Amino acid sequence: MHWLTLAERTGASRALSAELGMPEAIAALLCCRGLNTPQLAEDYLRPALEQMHAPQLMLGMNTAVERLIAALRASEPILIYGDYDVDGTVATVLLKTALERAASALHLTADVRYHIPHRLREGYGIQSTRLADAWEEGVRLVVSVDTGIRAFAAAEEARRLGLDLIVTDHHLPDSAEGVPDAVAVINPNQPGCPYPYKELCGAAVSYKLAQAVLEATARDAEELRRLREKLLPSFLKLLAIATIADSVPLTGENRTIASLGLAELRTPTQAGLRSLMELASIDLNRPISSFDVGFRIAPRINAAGRMDIASDVVELFLTRDAALARTLAEKLHQLNEDRRATEADALREIEIRLEQLAGQDEALAAALTLDDAGLPARWHRGVVGILASRVVDRMALPALVITHEDNAEGNSSAHGSGRSIEGFHLLEAITAAHDEHRQQTGHGLFHRFGGHAHAVGFSLPSENVPALRERLAAYSRQHMPAEPQTPTLECDLELRFSELTPSFYTALEQLGPFGNSNPEPIFLTRNVRLVAPLRTIKDRHLRLTVEDPTDGLRLGGMAWSRARIEFTELAREQDWQPGDALDIAYRLRRNWHPSFGGWEMEVLALRSAS
Repeated sequence: MHWLTLAERTGASRALSAELGMPEAIAALLCCRGLNTPQLAEDYLRPALEQMHAPQLMLGMNTAVERLIAALRASEPILIYGDYDVDGTVATVLLKTALERAASALHLTADVRYHIPHRLREGYGIQSTRLADAWEEGVRLVVSVDTGIRAFAAAEEARRLGLDLIVTDHHLPDSAEGVPDAVAVINPNQPGCPYPYKELCGAAVSYKLAQAVLEATARDAEELRRLREKLLPSFLKLLAIATIADSVPLTGENRTIASLGLAELRTPTQAGLRSLMELASIDLNRPISSFDVGFRIAPRINAAGRMDIASDVVELFLTRDAALARTLAEKLHQLNEDRRATEADALREIEIRLEQLAGQDEALAAALTLDDAGLPARWHRGVVGILASRVVDRMALPALVITHEDNAEGNSSAHGSGRSIEGFHLLEAITAAHDEHRQQTGHGLFHRFGGHAHAVGFSLPSENVPALRERLAAYSRQHMPAEPQTPTLECDLELRFSELTPSFYTALEQLGPFGNSNPEPIFLTRNVRLVAPLRTIKDRHLRLTVEDPTDGLRLGGMAWSRARIEFTELAREQDWQPGDALDIAYRLRRNWHPSFGGWEMEVLALRSAS
């Protein structure tokens, strides 16, 4: 493996260090990430609400606000049409809360309903049958959140019924067909939208609409001030969860949302959120990280949509009944445990499939399409996306994971999710497969599909799965990014242990929250000495302590074995002993244990000192 160091100490980093009074190592990291002026660095290190863009910059926003306020004034029932993941449920909660508060400001009572589709019975997207039901229930205005940008048939059905439709979404529009015919379409990614930041999640687009409606109905300047200083920041708790869970880039406005929202999460006043955080073992006495959200809070929210009914999430975050909130939170917690067990069973079957493919070089040169055909137990549709992520982590290849289901008529349909790698646009890949199949057979490959570069979802007739496998493999062989002959570990910065001062750690924490497009820095320290024998933990992982001979300072840490690196095996091969010199690549982690906490390493790579 080739170890590459990205950041260098230059005149620019020294000048930035002096200007802002920060360690030069942190200044070098900022410069490497393009934050090479004091203003850029200050904005990055100190996120504030003032850095967020006005919602009115979004195309369609003013039209949507006018229609919603007219509906509130006329006491029209409004239906929010959401989605079953974290992004869609949070978007629903934010918009419903805002519309009811706006009605209160107008001395009115709002009739705001919502619908979260059932993943298994309805699937993704706006269903025409639900629109017909809404019409029968007296609804005349439907607002989609986190869905709808490709809902052309649903938009036509809404127009036929006499329903007004407002689409709010963040997914990429269809490049050929444009956007649905609706009263308003709010999506920063639609053609002609001047909104300067394009990477918002669906809940953030919903938040922008909520903000615009609330500001438009504020009674006076004092109410507008309270709205901006108190209510809107309180929305950022849930919005940060959605932003982190949806894996959008943590840059620009998203980073502001995540940073401010994580700080707000330390005071969860709403009963449902507080109960969920307690069950997720979130310690409110220390800072809450994107890791806490992504791996503890978000999976419990997502479990409802994967395993049961996602509308429970909306009820959890809306209810003021502490007992009901606790009951719903406990249900989500148990569903997450069920999801983990279901996922583990399916993953064992997938591991067998991957072992069977291991000797087939031709198969492993292409994207993988795995399904449960022929297996005694079907995979749960709610976990196929997670399974696809696991395959990508293990194989470093794009992957689709598919489960088959029989309907009442005895026909079989297939439902799947896909995840990709850097440089391979998965939505373009399955779109090409769909179009090619249509050209050759006269009908498309899928019933429906959608997503973006890194993740897709779809359904298709089970009989089409072999064709999908063949067409995707052929496409990926032509478009797979070329791999370097020698794998490369990209380290952000080389440093010595003497640089790990209190001011360094303080500044390092300001670089967070970490996530997509704002990765946690990887540091490299060369020629450190093992000061004690390596300790094996659970037969796979290593505990080690090393000393930097240039300053005599020591640092301990864990080397966690992963899919493509087995540290215990590497240590046996190299026969490392106390006194041996190593190069070490690591992230810095803060251990919060009250007795032996402190900063330590998460070791990513080890080698004998070069």
